[in-house]
Amino acid sequence: MSAARIPPVQCLLTFEALARLRSVTQTAEELCVTPSAVSHRVKQLEQIIGTKLFGRADFSLTIEGVEYLAHVREGLAMLQRFPSSAMAPGKRKLRLAVTPTFARSILIPRLRQFTEAYPEIDLTLQVSIPLLDVVAEDADLTIRFGAGRYADMEYTCLTKDDVTPLASPAYVREHGPFEVAQDLAGETLLRSPLEPWRTWFAANGLDWPEPVDGSQFNDIGLMCDGAAAGMGIGLIRLKLAQPWLDNGSLVRLGHSSVFSANVPSPHAHYLCWRTGMMDRWECAAFAEWLKTSPA
Repeated sequence: MSAARIPPVQCLLTFEALARLRSVTQTAEELCVTPSAVSHRVKQLEQIIGTKLFGRADFSLTIEGVEYLAHVREGLAMLQRFPSSAMAPGKRKLRLAVTPTFARSILIPRLRQFTEAYPEIDLTLQVSIPLLDVVAEDADLTIRFGAGRYADMEYTCLTKDDVTPLASPAYVREHGPFEVAQDLAGETLLRSPLEPWRTWFAANGLDWPEPVDGSQFNDIGLMCDGAAAGMGIGLIRLKLAQPWLDNGSLVRLGHSSVFSANVPSPHAHYLCWRTGMMDRWECAAFAEWLKTSPA
């Protein structure tokens, strides 16, 4: 078994306790974690080893679970006899570099789930803007947005997104109605090198060139703020724009098929790391949580 496939010790301890106590609440109390942490760890362990360990709601073990439990108890007993750094107390440090709007719109709203599931991990968030060469030094894991070709890193795709034009309600009222794609002619189109308009133009049969006028933003969150302030129309990724859509400061331009439909962005968000980084259980735990936690 390769080092990258060895489950975190915390997952093994949780599995052993749950198999013995058959109660999420009692397991959480014994390990001094939340019930949510127990569920996350068991799910992570099952994903890593590729099999179900518990068969029913009463936490009875599957045949594979019974067999695996014997190996886990043997391994934990050996670790207790020969203490190692894996069992050492204290916080594990994890440094994550993340782009600003992904952090605000997608990561932060869910991050409490991770901190509750893994209280042993101290997470440090650092801002990274690769487009401007603003790179967080010595980050263990990095979230990037792009085409997914990173020769210097290993990576996995986290989430893809769709784009659509959005503006403030006041802008839509003043400049609308918008019914067909050609209605954007003469409008103020906000620009960002992170999300060129040509993606949306091509999807809607327009051979227009990329806009050269209008305010430009190097961060999607800033462009959302600019559009919400009435500066113009932004071509914005829907998952990143969710906070603005939720509070009503950004809206779609209209209800026609052109403006109610979404266009896939050619780029996606990727979790990146240097070779060997996933040998650290805190990095593997965060990667598994981020991939399985709903966006």
